[in-house]
Amino acid sequence: MFSQNWSDYVKDSTDFLNNLSVRDEQGNELPVDDGFAQWVEITLAAKKSRNVVYLVGNGASASMASHFAADLAKNGRMHTQTLTDSGILTAIGNDISFDDVFSFPLSIRGNEGDVLITISSSGNSPNVVKAIAMAKSVGMKVITVSGLKEDNASRKSGHLNFYLPATTYGYVEATHGVLLHHWMDFMELHKEN
Repeated sequence: MFSQNWSDYVKDSTDFLNNLSVRDEQGNELPVDDGFAQWVEITLAAKKSRNVVYLVGNGASASMASHFAADLAKNGRMHTQTLTDSGILTAIGNDISFDDVFSFPLSIRGNEGDVLITISSSGNSPNVVKAIAMAKSVGMKVITVSGLKEDNASRKSGHLNFYLPATTYGYVEATHGVLLHHWMDFMELHKEN
């Protein structure tokens, strides 16, 4: 349920942000600033080796993936890609399966040293979960950004897993935007690296 009073809505959003959880691949809880530092380090390593950063999500999360891919390319000076081109998305969805719309292109394009960033409000979208598995199988680093239920599949799957315990899609999407902008601000600081 969301707060109908503006000040309560802001307080709830702040509480969700203050309770951001970052876990590593083994499920160990990390200090939040250490998690962001590792995320920046992983992204900068990809930049240095001229690898690709892929961002994926569905619906509003797809829009965020596109937004931050553009910011990372322009402001972070990195090679980025989203996998939401309507032609390839609908071809794979129609001819193979919608569950494979991200994993299939990664099986062809993904390389060791590339990075996959998944943005999923629920963390359980089958196409996102399959993308994570595919990315790891080809040697990519995976960062997951999720919300809603704390036991979601994405939160257990990446090399770094950022989870906001927000209770509605609106809260999750709003707080994911803050989280992603915080990471992007670090990448802008390092744009010359």
